[in-house]
Amino acid sequence: MSRISKRNRITKETNIQLELNLEGNRKIDINTGIPFFDHMLTLFAFHASFDLSIQAQGDVSVDDHHTVEDVGIVLGEAVLEALGDKKGINRYGLSYLPMDEALSRAVIDISNRPFLHYQASFERQSIGGLSLENVIEFMRAFAVEARLSLHIETLYGDNDHHKVESLFKALGRSLREAVSIVGNDVNSTKGVL
Repeated sequence: MSRISKRNRITKETNIQLELNLEGNRKIDINTGIPFFDHMLTLFAFHASFDLSIQAQGDVSVDDHHTVEDVGIVLGEAVLEALGDKKGINRYGLSYLPMDEALSRAVIDISNRPFLHYQASFERQSIGGLSLENVIEFMRAFAVEARLSLHIETLYGDNDHHKVESLFKALGRSLREAVSIVGNDVNSTKGVL
């Protein structure tokens, strides 16, 4: 089964090319112009076991918000497209992810009903060009465009780098579980998602 998506999004603020393979071998090439965001997306793809290429140019001289949100939009669209009719997918995913003293949890339902519950707080304003207030913007855009229910939170931690990293790794691992093929039918009593 080929579960691949190629997406392009061009606005007056960003230009994003993305390629995603849900059945990948962790071939990852990320360049958004925001170093810490690149690192987080690489960790996400690695722990999801996806192939992921993202080449993004944005108005980061103004702020990182547009690039972070638009990458979330395009990544969500790509996951939705790659899943196709969703036949056979596990649908649900859960991951608790420790990063030293920090612990995060991500729970996913690929339900076709977008929803985000997000809980995380940070002491720093930014890390490596990524404004930490934009982590929620990425998660919201991703959940809405992938049409999934995402509950993601940092349960505890002291180091902001560790907290953000555990969030992205948990997202990747829970999504890997949710998109896994476990049968032939749509995993819903309704027969559709």
